[in-house]
Amino acid sequence: MTRGDWYLDGPDLVGARDRCRRLLDRFNATADDDARRPLMAGLFAHVGPGAVVLPRFRCSYGTQITLGAHCFVNTDALFMDDAAITIGDHARLGPDVRLVTALHPVEDHDRRKAGWERAAPVTIGANAWLGVGVIVCPGVTVGADTVVGAGSVVIRDLPDRVFAAGNPARVIRAL
Repeated sequence: MTRGDWYLDGPDLVGARDRCRRLLDRFNATADDDARRPLMAGLFAHVGPGAVVLPRFRCSYGTQITLGAHCFVNTDALFMDDAAITIGDHARLGPDVRLVTALHPVEDHDRRKAGWERAAPVTIGANAWLGVGVIVCPGVTVGADTVVGAGSVVIRDLPDRVFAAGNPARVIRAL
């Protein structure tokens, strides 16, 4: 899974998701930012200083998520971290943002029915801002200092210092 190869779900992955779900239950039930910090450290691969994640937060495993210094993840975010998800320093993610790494077979209907999947990483650059309800698809990088408008679906990489919006998101102008 972590190499981006095709895989089938198994007991080890189910166990890892159950561990994550138990930590998330505690995280989401904790009202105090300071009390959530140690839970974040146990959940994520790395938590930079000053990083904030507001509840309700959901993810698949947690162990593939890296949060940069002073990044901010607003309420109701979903990080499907079957592959690495990297959030840069000072990035800001609005409410209801979805970062999705899982892929399923498109043309091979039998493999899809059998449950095969693979994953591709998502990277959000330093000081990027994703508006409310943005969806970032597998394998996509959003560049540093880039702003993505509310409700956009990002299916391709976005360069540094642009404003992009739409479904699919397209570059509107340089910043």
